[in-house]
Amino acid sequence: MKQPLSKPDHTRQAKLEAFNRLLTIMDELRENCPWDKKQTLETLRHLTIEETYELSDAILERDLTEVKKELGDLMLHNVFYARIASEANVFDIKDVLNAICDKLIERHPHVYGDVTANDEATVKSNWEKIKLKSGNKSVLEGVPKSLPPLVKAMRIQDKARGVGFDWEKKEQVWEKVEEEMREFKNEFNVETDEPIDKQKAMAEFGDLLFSLVNYARFIDIDPEEALERTNKKFIKRFQYLETESAKDGKKMGEMTLTEMDEYWEKAKRM
Repeated sequence: MKQPLSKPDHTRQAKLEAFNRLLTIMDELRENCPWDKKQTLETLRHLTIEETYELSDAILERDLTEVKKELGDLMLHNVFYARIASEANVFDIKDVLNAICDKLIERHPHVYGDVTANDEATVKSNWEKIKLKSGNKSVLEGVPKSLPPLVKAMRIQDKARGVGFDWEKKEQVWEKVEEEMREFKNEFNVETDEPIDKQKAMAEFGDLLFSLVNYARFIDIDPEEALERTNKKFIKRFQYLETESAKDGKKMGEMTLTEMDEYWEKAKRM
């Protein structure tokens, strides 16, 4: 079996010292700060989720200074969770780090073993097979239940693809999108005034979104990132509308749609 690769790194000692400094500060805060003393795994949970989204925002904005800051916040949370667990004699940061190291070595037999994998698809396929051998009853067990639905759809499809359950060509996926669009349109009865069966329409809309996520994955677009970029674009344009119309003495809620659309078009041109 191959051994983990080791490359000369003249800054390794500095990195270890910085991590040791964080561990020391964490211990001091846990023992001396009233707020830190009170925290539990549960109270930190929502803060960790918030920090993760802040990191996501910084990445999308390409603000590397903020990325560094948010990574630090998340690193603190990791150390904090491990410290709390160590107080209950469950595990500590050493156990956490060794566990992820062992997992990485196990999941990369093409690096640390005798398996051959020359492309990303083969690597992912190997991952899913290894997980099943490790006791997972389903390929989809690794998809967290609390993931936002759009991200969850992407992960579900990606994992299914890892074991070969996928379309062969993007044209097939697009045909599915068009099929789901027709079915969604039919449920809405757009050509008539017949009442809408909301539950059926919702089900068809979900199918349509799922198929669009699938197509995005096929053409290498992250649908969650794409939607978030559109959200940010809309916010900037809408705030331009608010600011510029106020300069002209106009008030939101009192303008006509035509008046607002003039500012919107200006925002688009900018």
